Amino acid sequence: MAKTGTRAIGALLAAVLGASLAGCSSTGGKRAEERAAQSAGGGSGVDTPKWTVAMVTHSGAGDTFWDIVQNGAKQAARKDNIKFVYSSSNQANEQAQLVQAAIDQHVDGLVVTLAKPDAMKDVVAKAVKAGIPVITINSGSDQSKAFGALSHIGQDEKIAGQAVGDELDKRGKKHAICVLHEQGNVGHEDRCAGAKETFAGTMDNLNVDGTNMPDVQSTIQAKLQADKSIDAVVTLGAPFAATAVKAKQQASSSAEVDTFDLNAQVATALAAGTIGFAVDQQPYLQGYEAVDLLWLYRYNADVLGGGKPVLTGPQILTQKDAAALAKYTERGTR
Repeated sequence: MAKTGTRAIGALLAAVLGASLAGCSSTGGKRAEERAAQSAGGGSGVDTPKWTVAMVTHSGAGDTFWDIVQNGAKQAARKDNIKFVYSSSNQANEQAQLVQAAIDQHVDGLVVTLAKPDAMKDVVAKAVKAGIPVITINSGSDQSKAFGALSHIGQDEKIAGQAVGDELDKRGKKHAICVLHEQGNVGHEDRCAGAKETFAGTMDNLNVDGTNMPDVQSTIQAKLQADKSIDAVVTLGAPFAATAVKAKQQASSSAEVDTFDLNAQVATALAAGTIGFAVDQQPYLQGYEAVDLLWLYRYNADVLGGGKPVLTGPQILTQKDAAALAKYTERGTR
C-alpha cells in the first residue's frame, strides 16, 4: 500500500511538473496570449460593485474613430465590472443635454469630450458638484483641469499638428491644405495651427461640411483643380482621407493625401501608398484608460497625469508600419 501511494504521488508530481515545464516552453508565451485573447470577451476580473460609467462625445454619425474609442471603453468595462453607456451628438447643445441626462441618472462616472468647451463648461461643473468624477478625452486638454475633471486622456492637438508640419517638411512638400470638417472644434483648429507653425511651406485652411461627404469631395476637388501648386492634402479624420483621395483622382492632382487618425481603410491605403502618412492618437487607449481610471478612482482614489494631460499620441505611421498594424485595425482596436 505504501509503495502504491508513493507511486501515485510521484505520478501526480510528474504531471504537475510536466505542466509547469510546458508553460515555460517556447510556446508558453504564445499560448498565454491566445488565452488572453479568448477571454477578452468574458466576465469581469474584479469583485467591486456594478458601477455605471457614461461616455458622451461630440461624434457625428458614421465616424469610425469613435467605434474604436468605444471598443477600448467596453473592454475596460468588462474587466472592471462596469456598465458602460455611450451617447453622442455633433451639436454642442445636444451633447450638453446628454451629459445632463447622465447626471440625472446618477451615473458613477462620466467621460466627456470638450470639442466645443464653452457649451460644456456649465454641465461639467454640475457633474462635479453632484459628486460624479469626470474624465475628459480627445479634445479640450487646455480646459479639462479648469472645468474640474480628474484627468485628460488624449493627444496634445497643437503638438500633433507640429508633428505633421515636420513630416511634410521631411517629404519636401511646399503647399498644403488643411481640411477642417467641423467648424468650431478647438482641437481641429489646433491641429491646423500647429502644422502651420512648423511647416516651412504654405498651408491654407479649407472648410468643408463634414456631415456631407459629396460636398467634402467636391470642395477638395475644386480647390485642387484651381491651384495645381498644392502638393499635400491633410485631413483631420480617417473617414475623410478616402474622400480626399477620390477628390485628388478626379482633379488629376499629384498632391499627397495625409491624415490624422487611423482605421482599417487608412491602414490599407498606407500599404498601397495612396495615403502618405497617418497621425495615430490611439483612440482605443483613450476609451480604455478613461473607463479604467474611473474604476481606479472609485476603488482606490487614483488619478493620473498630475494635473497634466495623459498623452496617447501623436505617432506618425507610414507605409512601413502598415503590415504590422493590419491585424489590429481589422479587429477594431487601432
